[in-house]
Amino acid sequence: MSRNVFVTGVGMIPFAKPGASAPYDQMGALAARQALDDAGVAYDDIEQAYAGYVYGDSTSGQKALYQVGMSGIPIVNVNNNCSTGSTALFLARQAIASGAAECVLVLGFEQMSPGALGSVFADRPSPFEPFDAVTDELVGMPDIPLALRYFGGAGLAHMKKYGTPFDAFAKIRAKASRHAANNPLALFRKEVTPQDVLDAPMIWPGVMTRLMACPPTCGAAAAVLVSEDFAKKRGLKADVYIAAQAMTTDRASTFESGDMMRLVGYDMSRAAADKVYAQAGIGPGDLDVVELHDCFAHNELITYEALGLCPEGGADKFINDGDNTYGGKVVTNPSGGLLSKGHPLGATGLAQCYELTHQLRGSAGARQVDGARVALQHNLGLGGACVVTMYRAA
Repeated sequence: MSRNVFVTGVGMIPFAKPGASAPYDQMGALAARQALDDAGVAYDDIEQAYAGYVYGDSTSGQKALYQVGMSGIPIVNVNNNCSTGSTALFLARQAIASGAAECVLVLGFEQMSPGALGSVFADRPSPFEPFDAVTDELVGMPDIPLALRYFGGAGLAHMKKYGTPFDAFAKIRAKASRHAANNPLALFRKEVTPQDVLDAPMIWPGVMTRLMACPPTCGAAAAVLVSEDFAKKRGLKADVYIAAQAMTTDRASTFESGDMMRLVGYDMSRAAADKVYAQAGIGPGDLDVVELHDCFAHNELITYEALGLCPEGGADKFINDGDNTYGGKVVTNPSGGLLSKGHPLGATGLAQCYELTHQLRGSAGARQVDGARVALQHNLGLGGACVVTMYRAA
């Protein structure tokens, strides 16, 4: 049994720098209330809730949602690294599609610390040990923070394999800033040029400048998912539905291929996207808008190819032809993406859902993609997991 699942309500608060936001529970409660209000349902209508976050103690989801209501429903706390928000969305969709629930709340939040991501528990094996071992062998650079090594190394691999110029990453970052200028919820709304990006402080010579990396951010976003029957019975919005969704994890190729692009999830992304296209019966050429996981400009470039938006090795041409922005083939990250909007890990997947829901409703304001009917979401977490979701306008 599989039923249609509709996104009937979304909520998102403006993202902020660490130290400039409210505590995680207040942010989460606010985003949840926004989603409930947008849906036109009460917390008492919610049958299950999934709360995603990475940096927080167990049952932080309860701490946030108890401020919204205490109805005794199941609240499941989810932690799947940077794909946490979309993993929670995946679980909520399954609950409704299977008939286990009719109305489910999905929440993602993160209260982050300044600086690069790092391990919290130093007294036990790190899940990144095998990733570090491959990275040490392929790129070295042990003094660079781990995430920069992974994704910078992947970008370097693409440059070496396909002759991709360094300024391709700068063009992606500049595009993100142009999109974010129209997003009042984005952290960075100042437009920058490709040259501005190249002139930013170099954190890996010839590979990455500071502006090519997304900032640590605090924030929250939420969505209310319902069955078609529930939406009809209650007279709720049923204008956006999840047409297909897939979640993948690493295969042996991640570590055995000797390829940094595969180490950071290329194969996971490709496999998830292929499953979604097969489920939906349509391909990348039918997409109008995409929100993809641009934690670094390098990963956006690689993901163009993983999602089939352009051929392998064709990302530089895709960028130069303007096919990744308004007037091109598919508008990527109209929100400004993680690079400009910010990346509060647990909230990112739900923030992507928020953006795409508004795009398909036609309510995205100045950043609206004309005639958007089909949207794709890509959310990646190293360690690893990837969730790809296709939304369609009803």
